[in-house]
Amino acid sequence: MGISEDGFFKALSDRRRRLIIDELLARDQQSLFELCTRLISLQDVGISRHGISRHLQILENVGVIEVKWNGNTKIHSLHPTPLSGLSQGWLSNF
Repeated sequence: MGISEDGFFKALSDRRRRLIIDELLARDQQSLFELCTRLISLQDVGISRHGISRHLQILENVGVIEVKWNGNTKIHSLHPTPLSGLSQGWLSNF
């Protein structure tokens, strides 16, 4: 994994970031607008668009999500390698 396990677990420690991951698991390849709509309507998350954008950046920095551009729109997708790598790292001790 390219980032420290501490940074990775810190990124996952926030409930809103885990909800973002859940939303991308349910429906991958979403724009910021789509994620905002789904998080507010389906998950009843009280967070601004800017807040979601900050959480997406943190998840991107640790490699959990990847971003591709579709015209002027950023599309967010899960990147499973860091998540699957947990079973081979520290968690493999359990």
